Amino acid sequence: MKGIRSIKDIDIEGKKVFLRCDFNVPLDEFGIITDERRIRSAIPTIRYCLDNNCSIILASHLGRPKGRDDSLSLTPVAKRLNRLLAPEVKLADSVTSADTVAMAKDLKPGEVLVLENLRFNPGETKNDETFAKQLADMADIYINDAFGVCHRAHASVEAITRFFDDDKKAAGFLLQKEIDFSHNLLKRPQRPFLAVVGGSKVSGKLQALRCLMPRVDKLIIGGGMAFTFLKAQGYNVGNSLVEEELIDEANYILKEAKRLGVKLYLPVDVVAAPAINNDAPFKCVTTQEIPSDWMGLDIGPASSRLFREVLGDAQTILWNGPMGVFEVEKFSRGSFKMSHAIAESHATTVVGGGDTADVVARAGDADEMTFMSTGGGASLELIEGKELPGVRPLRISEEL
Repeated sequence: MKGIRSIKDIDIEGKKVFLRCDFNVPLDEFGIITDERRIRSAIPTIRYCLDNNCSIILASHLGRPKGRDDSLSLTPVAKRLNRLLAPEVKLADSVTSADTVAMAKDLKPGEVLVLENLRFNPGETKNDETFAKQLADMADIYINDAFGVCHRAHASVEAITRFFDDDKKAAGFLLQKEIDFSHNLLKRPQRPFLAVVGGSKVSGKLQALRCLMPRVDKLIIGGGMAFTFLKAQGYNVGNSLVEEELIDEANYILKEAKRLGVKLYLPVDVVAAPAINNDAPFKCVTTQEIPSDWMGLDIGPASSRLFREVLGDAQTILWNGPMGVFEVEKFSRGSFKMSHAIAESHATTVVGGGDTADVVARAGDADEMTFMSTGGGASLELIEGKELPGVRPLRISEEL
């Protein structure tokens, strides 16, 4: 892709490669990986390095540990990689201890070493240069293939790049694909272009909504964030989540949609309950009839039918954010119906965000989507036109 240095643009033959991946995969209560898509997404870059006779140091975070937390060890990831790759994958017990440095130094061509969870070291999230240099000193080449963390100025993402010359650092295939897809989606979408934006809060997606408005033909807003817009329209939404301080912003977006000729759709009914659990009573009500001490926790059946019809003629669909509290079974139906409707459309379909990808996986629709982004926050920041800290050192052109 023009403007970004790809792994194919630099000489990696026989070199030791530090490959930053995103192995932040979901684990169940027994520490078993429940979705390995992020691991599989890194395989093409890993195999390319192996085909070029490289030795590889794989690095990632997992969760948000406060210091060492063995429940968030990358041991399950290393075991899964052993099943997916031909060479045996070794796991270091730490990130930059003397033993780990020695293991990295002794790596031979064709061998793969996984470092322990980067966030076990506080220097990772602090973007600490000393920690970054310790990581950089392990390898000859730096490859970033972790789109999901490119919006974070962390040591293994941003600071580490300061210790590699331009011809020694590049993007892996996954990162390049993510940037490519986002660029083409926003610059040259097939029309009608429709965005589905959900999730709990407007605040996290306000700037993305502002940036999408001039680009899309239709906009569906669901999830908890819809109630701020409904309240802005004068509805009594009961105990539903509302960001009172953003009602004026919601009004601005509603008026801007009208000015630009963008058709904006909000839920017309919801699944309401007094509490967020499977034991709570619930009922479907219109958005005008939410009981004062109840809250809307999912879109209702009428909204699902409406949204399916709205999706009907779309040629490009961008979906970021679930339609309800899908983690609780009785409030998951709206999100699953949205997933099915998007998967069954004839449009180019792009799914962004960890929660949205989780919905699609649970609904069994992952194989039907055109593109499943591995990044939530990173995807939104690209939509907002921001320059990602992890991408800037790899020479992304300004047009992105």
